[in-house]
Amino acid sequence: MSNAATFEVKNIKFAYIDNDHSASSRALIDKFEASTYFDVLTVFPSETQASSAMLKGEVDVFLEIPSHFERDLQKNKTASLGVTINAIDGAAAGVENVYVTQIVQSYNKQIKTDLMQVSDAQIQPVTITSIPLFWYNETLNYKTFMVPGILVLLVTMITLFLSGMNIVREKEIGTLEQINVTPIKKSQFIIGKLFPFWVIGMGLLTIGLIIAKLIFNVPMIGDLLLMYFYTSIYILVILGMGLFISNFTDTQQQAMFIAWFFTVIFILMSGLFTPIESMPGWAQTLTEFNPIKYFVEVMRMVMLKGSGFVDILPQLVKTLVYAIIMNGLAVWSYKKTT
Repeated sequence: MSNAATFEVKNIKFAYIDNDHSASSRALIDKFEASTYFDVLTVFPSETQASSAMLKGEVDVFLEIPSHFERDLQKNKTASLGVTINAIDGAAAGVENVYVTQIVQSYNKQIKTDLMQVSDAQIQPVTITSIPLFWYNETLNYKTFMVPGILVLLVTMITLFLSGMNIVREKEIGTLEQINVTPIKKSQFIIGKLFPFWVIGMGLLTIGLIIAKLIFNVPMIGDLLLMYFYTSIYILVILGMGLFISNFTDTQQQAMFIAWFFTVIFILMSGLFTPIESMPGWAQTLTEFNPIKYFVEVMRMVMLKGSGFVDILPQLVKTLVYAIIMNGLAVWSYKKTT
């Protein structure tokens, strides 16, 4: 976990808009490509397409090089760059801005040296100014990043622990045998056990959203109904997981320990506290099986970015498949025997 959960910001998804198409703009992009912190993914023809990619989470930072960039450097000895940074994670955005500034400053020195070599005249220092624009979290408030994640954590932990101790409680007090001799079907029994905790989970989400808005003033740009729709499916994943654990344990203590074991791993590998992109490759692969990861992504996308149904569709499909599998295993593993 210590190797995966790092605060170092790496593998930053970088794109650019080159409106100049000159040797100077190409040299600047080469600087970013040579950096170990940035993954230069693609070039966009317009700011609209770059903004759309950032909305979908495909890009963390994009650089806009204006027209006549090279001409301004040669004639006016100054030029401006547009840098747009996804600042939902304010701490990471601040670090990314520092990285960009360092690369631009390095390019400044290189341009100054090149101009001095080709001319014997007195050359004024070239100045390039990068103007950062922090999207989705203009003030870089860390609470804006953390509150949706903490809300995910609370909904997950409470519903998992309650469902995990559900059937095993019946085993401890001896009432499970009495239920098994009744004509109730296994699927009906499972639904009856899960539905109350599903309602509790939705209630927790409602309370959490109210507190997030009134106390922490977290922006809620997206559709709340979409958030509730996704949460209703996600809670089924957690309830199925808890019930599956409950079927294979004999005491509430066992169920609690097992549930907590998986919860800690899921939390640390979910991107809740540290970016998944900075984890090693093997850890990033493991996160594909982490349902908390998808809930964290969807909460932040809908609340802070205003993402729509199409934007969260990949996470929704994976979560739905996860829900079917976990609840199928829960029903299969419950043995209705006397």
